[in-house]
Amino acid sequence: MGSLPENFLWGGATAANQCEGGYLEGGKGLGTVDVIPWGADRRAVMLGTKDYRELPKDAYYPSHEAIDMYHHWKEDIALMAEMGFRCYRFSFSWSRIFPTGEEEEPNEDGLRFYEDMIDEMLSRGIRPVVTICHFDVPLHLEQKYGSWRSRKLIDAYLRYCEVIFRRFRDKVTYWITFNEINMLMHLPFMGAGISIREGDNELQIKYQAAHNELVASAMATKLAHEINPDFQIGCMLAAGQFYPYTCNPADVWEALLKDRNNYFFIDVQSRGAYPSYAKRFLERNGIVLETEPEDKRFLKENTVDFIAFSYYASRLTSADPDAGVSTGGNVIQSLKNPHLKASEWGWQIDPLGLRITLNSLYDRYQKPLFIVENGLGAVDKVDEDGQIRDDYRIAYLEAHIREMMKAVEEDGVELIGYTPWGWIDLVSASTGEMKKRYGFVYVDRDNTGKGTLKRIRKKSFEWYRQVIASNGECLK
Repeated sequence: MGSLPENFLWGGATAANQCEGGYLEGGKGLGTVDVIPWGADRRAVMLGTKDYRELPKDAYYPSHEAIDMYHHWKEDIALMAEMGFRCYRFSFSWSRIFPTGEEEEPNEDGLRFYEDMIDEMLSRGIRPVVTICHFDVPLHLEQKYGSWRSRKLIDAYLRYCEVIFRRFRDKVTYWITFNEINMLMHLPFMGAGISIREGDNELQIKYQAAHNELVASAMATKLAHEINPDFQIGCMLAAGQFYPYTCNPADVWEALLKDRNNYFFIDVQSRGAYPSYAKRFLERNGIVLETEPEDKRFLKENTVDFIAFSYYASRLTSADPDAGVSTGGNVIQSLKNPHLKASEWGWQIDPLGLRITLNSLYDRYQKPLFIVENGLGAVDKVDEDGQIRDDYRIAYLEAHIREMMKAVEEDGVELIGYTPWGWIDLVSASTGEMKKRYGFVYVDRDNTGKGTLKRIRKKSFEWYRQVIASNGECLK
């Protein structure tokens, strides 16, 4: 049995809209995530079925301040360095660089903010892994064009990409075009700024938006390689293998279909064409995509260099609509697996499922993989002595890392790195909560935005430092 490569990228992950704050500072414009509230209306707005303009005047928007990394980034990067991070996966806020998305020139204050962060990271030996679009579209583009419904977004996205590719040509190697691109199908407004109104052909709108994003991703990949041939451009999906509920062939077939639905975007981004099953699906459902003659060529000639993914849970499905009981919490629906325990939010804990998912992705694409999200959302308690003893998080991550290492060492999966989600506590994307904590670092903040924002190292902080220092060997 081998070991992880010496240059394996250990680190952590966040998204601008969940940690950055400073939502109108430094010339930043409003993004679509800035109008998604905490509370009872959150899910309907994320689905695009409730108009954010009709929300109560006293609605609370957690992204506006989040954990205020905008003003704490030096302190936070110091904490990453203390843990020994080799990389940090984070996102740029599109509307911080192009406030409306249509400016002829970018916002220099926004560019300088990210450049200062990146320079500080590099000075501490931390490589940036940048997500270009992480559930974050300038609100002006949603209001004027309907966001990714329109091909106008491709031009705006490429303008944004060209600016950041040129600005950070010699400072960033790893780029991810879209975060969890398949989430467009499950939470249209959260994923891509898409609203669904009464009378809309929802499937038509989603797949048109998907096509526009796929073409934009391919064009960005082409542009990136022209600007710097050493750039590594990745796609990203919300991953997790679907298991059949029983060995009934109908259940096995249902699991295969669900996996295909999940892999659709990555099949196009990695293989360069719409797979046959997707073409037949579009035909059966009367979906006719608006395309340009060059789209096929762009997709074919500009496939990604690596495949990034998030993994929190496996899924369980059946052809029988009355089979089993559905889980709570996670956006992608699943039946409860009787062989698995679940988190406080109903997310099923399946470390072996990570190894299965790694192998499935590598078998399918034969391209380097990158685990850019994995973690446990839990309620953390600050003890009387000021300590946070999150042994449950250590157990979760240790079990997943062990399976990850088996996939590399025993199965031969090519893996670039591992960046657990929310290395520092941040706003939960799914619920808008702060009490659903993921981090190695506790942030004094509650669901309503109250708290000192003080950073406190949890027990898992030192544990993860040792994992990185030993390149995972301390787990053997």
